[in-house]
Amino acid sequence: MSGSPAVFVDRDGTLIREVGYLSRVEQIEILPGVPEAIELLRRSRFKVAVVTNQSAVARGFITEGELRKIHRELERQLAGHGAFVDGIYYCPHHPTEGLDRYRIACDCRKPNAGMARRAAADLDLDIGRSYVIGDQAVDMEMAARIGAKGIFLCGDPEGNRPDGAVSGFPACRDLWEASRWVVGDLGAQ
Repeated sequence: MSGSPAVFVDRDGTLIREVGYLSRVEQIEILPGVPEAIELLRRSRFKVAVVTNQSAVARGFITEGELRKIHRELERQLAGHGAFVDGIYYCPHHPTEGLDRYRIACDCRKPNAGMARRAAADLDLDIGRSYVIGDQAVDMEMAARIGAKGIFLCGDPEGNRPDGAVSGFPACRDLWEASRWVVGDLGAQ
């Protein structure tokens, strides 16, 4: 086997609080347990790559430059808690909405595999030994398309699946619980 196993994590609702179309660094709020979860994964020899659809760019709410500033601030805040991600990958496109050059059907918008493939090439990842953690059906569909294991974040302390949950994938309350699941699954292999 070549390459490292990775955990691909969604951004909004997984790493940070969902606010709709995040457009200012002041809106970043790292969710409880996230820095600890990232560090657990890295100590367990996983690379951590953020994969996020950001149609706010396509819709003209922010520029790619402003989005990069938001991501640098996210990395700075995580580092302040001792947590580091290996890369942040985003899709600025939308297939039907937004500005002309961004209004395209692309291979990077989740559930497509483009962001995961780019991360795999950049970071020398073995996608087949990797995981996808997110709170949307597109995250789980991307996991299925790339041959990774998906973990659905349901946000419910009892682990109940809300309407719209994706069946066939383990459900966890938050990134901390999901990271413990991943490390346990790795130990079972």
